[in-house]
Amino acid sequence: MAEPLRVSRPVREIHGATVFDPAALVAAGEPVILRGLAADWPLVRAGRRSAQDAADYLRGFDVGRPVTAYVGDPAIRGRFHYDATVTAMNFTADRSTLGAFLDRLLGHRGDDRAPALYLGSTDLDTCLPGFRQDNDLQPDTGLFDAYPPVASIWIGNRTIAAAHHDMSNNAAVCAIGRRRFTLFPPDQVANLYPGPLAPTPGGQVVSMVDFAAPDLAAYPRFADAVAAGSVAELEAGDVLVYPALWWHHVEARDDFNVLVNYWWNAAPAFLDTPMDTLLHALLSLRDRPDHEKRGWRAMFDHYVFGNAEAVAAHLPAAARGPLAPLDEAGARQLRAYLLHRLNR
Repeated sequence: MAEPLRVSRPVREIHGATVFDPAALVAAGEPVILRGLAADWPLVRAGRRSAQDAADYLRGFDVGRPVTAYVGDPAIRGRFHYDATVTAMNFTADRSTLGAFLDRLLGHRGDDRAPALYLGSTDLDTCLPGFRQDNDLQPDTGLFDAYPPVASIWIGNRTIAAAHHDMSNNAAVCAIGRRRFTLFPPDQVANLYPGPLAPTPGGQVVSMVDFAAPDLAAYPRFADAVAAGSVAELEAGDVLVYPALWWHHVEARDDFNVLVNYWWNAAPAFLDTPMDTLLHALLSLRDRPDHEKRGWRAMFDHYVFGNAEAVAAHLPAAARGPLAPLDEAGARQLRAYLLHRLNR
C-alpha cells in the first residue's frame, strides 16, 4: 500500500532563544519553532509529572464559568469536520464546566474507543483568571502592550482541527502533550480546497481534504500544497510562531493535550476586518464580466495593495479625504459613508 501523501519539510527551529520578538519572527514571513521557550511554565512542569497534576493545576484557577465542549463519535477519528451532507457538523457542542470537562477527559485516558473531546479557543483571562501571572509569553519589545493579544486555551484528547487560516498572527504554546502543525502559505488556498463559508466547524473556512487519507481524484491540486507545506512537531514547552493567513492543520497526538495561544495583529483597532471586504467583493465583483474584473483588480492594486502614500501624493492635503492615512476619526467617517451607500 502506498504511503499517505504527507508534508515532510520541517519548520525552521531556534534553540536556546533568550529574546522573544514575535514581530520580527512573523516579518520573516514563515513559521518558526522556539524550542523549549515555555519549558519553565508551571503548567508545563505539572504536565510532565502527570495528566492528573496538570488538571489539578488548571482547577486551581477555575472560577466555574461555563465553557463549550465539542464531542465527536469515535468514528470521526478525532477529525472535527462536516457530516456527509457538508451542511452540518460531525460533532456536537455541549455546555459544561471546566472541572466536569477535565473529569470526562481524564476518565477516557487509555480508552481506544474514547469520544473525541475538545475544548477550543477558551478565553484565558475569563475562564482561568490569574493563570497568566505565572504562565505567559511577553515579548521583550513590548509588542503585546501596544497590541494586546487574544490569549486562549485549548484542551482535549487526540483531536484534529482541519486546515484553516486565521486573520491574526499566532504564537502557540504546546503546554502538555504533543502537537503536529502542518502549515501552508496563503497562496496555497486553491490547492487546499476550502469548504463552505458557513457553517464552519470553528468559525473559519476549513480544507475539505482529509489529510489522513487524501483523495487525489477529488482534490488533485492537494499534491501541490503538500510540496509547498512544512510541518512542526511540537513537544511540551515548545512555541510555534507563524504569520496571519497561513493555513494550519493541527493534530493533538496524546490523550491529554493543552495548548495556549496568542493571536495578535499589529494594526490599529479601528480597522475593519478584511473578511467583510471579501464577502462584499463576492456580492459586488465576482460575477461581473472578466474585462470588468480585470479593471477592478487594477483599481485595487492602485488604491489598496500599492504604495499608499503615492496614491494621493499629487493632491493637496485638504483634498485627500479617505486617501490620506487613516486615523480613528477618518475610519469612522469612511465607515459612515460606506453604510450610507449600502443602505440606499
